[in-house]
Amino acid sequence: MVKIPPYLKKGDLIGITCSSSKMELQAANYAAEVLTSWGYRVHLGITVGTSFHNFSAPDELRLEELQDMLDDPEIKAIIFGRGGYGMVCIIDKLDFSTFRKHPKWLCGYSDVTTLHAHVQRRYRIPTLHSLMCSGITPETVDNEYVHSLAAALKGKTYRYTATAHPLNREGKAEGILVGGNLSILANLSGTASQIDTKGKILLLEDIGEYRYNIDRLMYNLKRAGWLDKLAGLVVGAFVDGKETATPFGQTEYEIINNLVKDYDYPVCFGFPSGHQDANYALKLGMKHELKIGAKTVLKEI
Repeated sequence: MVKIPPYLKKGDLIGITCSSSKMELQAANYAAEVLTSWGYRVHLGITVGTSFHNFSAPDELRLEELQDMLDDPEIKAIIFGRGGYGMVCIIDKLDFSTFRKHPKWLCGYSDVTTLHAHVQRRYRIPTLHSLMCSGITPETVDNEYVHSLAAALKGKTYRYTATAHPLNREGKAEGILVGGNLSILANLSGTASQIDTKGKILLLEDIGEYRYNIDRLMYNLKRAGWLDKLAGLVVGAFVDGKETATPFGQTEYEIINNLVKDYDYPVCFGFPSGHQDANYALKLGMKHELKIGAKTVLKEI
């Protein structure tokens, strides 16, 4: 049975931690000010604004802080500072026993996909695939995507639309929304964090990958059975793609389209999710309806 974390009320406490790569303190402080303006209290963790090589801090410190925030009954949501790399280094050492009894919203994307997938597979507790503190800036603070995070934290249901894409496969599907960053999901294949995608709507996005590697990652999902019995597929942004000296010959969307052409479920491309400003807050682990026609509609039901 799905156990939905309580939605936030004014005065609730939000924790900010950097469980993966480092981020600047000034950027985190700005995001904290915005969250405060929404009526919440904010606790900045000690991993915010610090650095240890590419990480915010050594594994032990990142683990300790995230564990403390998971266990703290006063913290009602955790918004990660940024993604990068590092969640996989600590995921197996986290104790979710208190979190399972008293769940809270875990908000982020990119490297946070590891945490989303683990919680979905092991505990069936919804999480929030959303922008992080790094995405709340003076340039974005008033856009609809930042507002979507504010609305999701308060428990508002949503209905998002996206323009049609030439590669879309029209149709209608219902199912629990799962997924996130493609390279992270492929890395989780065969682990205790691999999600069950049967009957689900799968979300995929990525950044900075060589196009041949996108093909390899998609073959990983296909061979591992991730793509076989989906209800539907939502393909978000694939940005900053790279090429070798000899171009691969297909775009990211063409690669994905080629790998799912033998299936009959609806597929949409270009949904506003991923490593870009256009990044809607999406409740992973909760039921959605996907309609693909003259435009794409994804709504929580």
